[in-house]
Amino acid sequence: MKKVLSGNEAFARAAYEAGVGVVSSYPGTPSTEITEHVSEYTEIYTEWATNEKVATEVAIGASLGGKRSMTCMKHVGLNVASDPIMTLSYTGVNAGMVVIVADDPNMYSSQNEQDSRHYARFGKIPMFEPCDSSEAKQFTKDAFALSEEFCTPFYIRSCTRVSHTQTVVDLVDRVEGPAFAPENNIPKWVMIPVNARRRHKLVEHRTELLTELAEGDKYNKVTMRDKSVGVVCAGVAYNYVREVNPEASTLKLDMVWPLPIEKIRKFSESVDKLYVIEELDPFFETEIKAAGIKVEKLERSLCGELSVDAVRALFNGEEYEVESDNSLPFRPPNMCPGCSHRGMFYAINRLKLFVTGDIGCYTLGLLPPLQAINTTVCMGASIGMGHGLDKAAEGMSEKAVAVIGDSTFLHTGINSLINTVYNKGNSTVIILDNGITGMTGHQPNAGTGCDIHGGNTPKIDYVNLIKSIGVKPDNIRVVDPFDVTACMETLKEETAKKEPSVIITNKPCIFADRTVIDAPYFIKEDKCSGCKICTRLGCPAILWDGEKRVAFIDETLCTGCHLCIKVCKFGAIEQRSK
Repeated sequence: MKKVLSGNEAFARAAYEAGVGVVSSYPGTPSTEITEHVSEYTEIYTEWATNEKVATEVAIGASLGGKRSMTCMKHVGLNVASDPIMTLSYTGVNAGMVVIVADDPNMYSSQNEQDSRHYARFGKIPMFEPCDSSEAKQFTKDAFALSEEFCTPFYIRSCTRVSHTQTVVDLVDRVEGPAFAPENNIPKWVMIPVNARRRHKLVEHRTELLTELAEGDKYNKVTMRDKSVGVVCAGVAYNYVREVNPEASTLKLDMVWPLPIEKIRKFSESVDKLYVIEELDPFFETEIKAAGIKVEKLERSLCGELSVDAVRALFNGEEYEVESDNSLPFRPPNMCPGCSHRGMFYAINRLKLFVTGDIGCYTLGLLPPLQAINTTVCMGASIGMGHGLDKAAEGMSEKAVAVIGDSTFLHTGINSLINTVYNKGNSTVIILDNGITGMTGHQPNAGTGCDIHGGNTPKIDYVNLIKSIGVKPDNIRVVDPFDVTACMETLKEETAKKEPSVIITNKPCIFADRTVIDAPYFIKEDKCSGCKICTRLGCPAILWDGEKRVAFIDETLCTGCHLCIKVCKFGAIEQRSK
């Protein structure tokens, strides 16, 4: 049966068809939907883990236990997961295990633009890179079989375009994976130095065998057309090359590590000029040149994603830039109307605090008019950076305030808070608990009380958890983020203390709990003074009429969160009757 699927849907379907038993992941765009779609297959145990490292360890344990397993993450998530993965390269697997990593060229929803192919070379782990949904499914299924054949974890590299683009896929029935007994093999699985030294030799031998596979005919296909131009490419770049220069001969790399250098050499000898077209880093180009193979120079930017127009410009020797479509109106991102983070950020802005921020939808608090975040680096960094700032910047008039979301706190923030308490720091941490993992599409987490399927599960009690870490009970405050006065008073009190303190907000995401929506508000023109204080909340529902010099509310957007009436000093804002 044929069906149109996105790349992420195809990855999920591959897990089903390949007889996978366990999938554990942490959400991260553009990979999130893979695990969400896997959860629709009842034959597969699926979970949201607290972070990518934990998810990887769960998948490793499942492989050890005899079940095919998979974990999915975005490129920066692979940084978190790299610790167990690097050693997994040495131990190898029992049942097949696949790691799907989705890169984000042009950083549509990421803080950096790293190229995950380096992890394949770094960890000496094979990697496939599909160009469409059909290959996403087939390569993933192949990866499970090869993982078992070569006793290795296997990477699949996707990118935003492949993950979110839909193409036709052939669907087949599920076939249960091979039966593997749980493995008890101490020399293989206990990586003390004496065992690891022996396993390293096996890794190098495995790489030789995988290189032979890459040099063969099944993967890395050569298609001879016009011999004047030959192009080495992979993934979505292959699609662009075929559209721009359909007559060019191509060597399409399905397995992007290890590279088939001898096949590339032979291909280069059969064409007049050899080009390499790839996104982000010159990964292929560097390896090919290091092997002494001549590659035609292309003035290619290492920033942003490729496109048909960009590849056409490369072949024509023209410069190109990755730019957004200027024909569309500019829509800066903003926190949603009724967002439970807005009141706290408004209070932070009023107090002019220096804020170390974190990764989540609350990162949007950095934008005008709130402008309430000063740093954003990686998941969980806010608390550690706040502690370091306090220790280093003794001359600051205010101590650092760390802002972190509930899911991010559970991801990697807990460790940093333990470190702050242990090392007698004095920073204030604000946990914005909106009861969901908001930025990636409202996935549950360990603090929501439900699992990936919506079933009940134990819910983290943040107050008791933080007490157990060592924060004094009097220094743990729970506040309503829509009560601006309470937020400001609490911030003043806690930032004045010379010891660690934690402020927790307690209102849900407007999309996670629609029951909090109330009747909309409106502004009475005759009472509006034009002071613009309400517009400083940054609420998309509150607008400014430049001609009348008054604010007004778009009632189709207003969620009745009551925040605006807390800041209006003239009683100009009233609520509609229900």
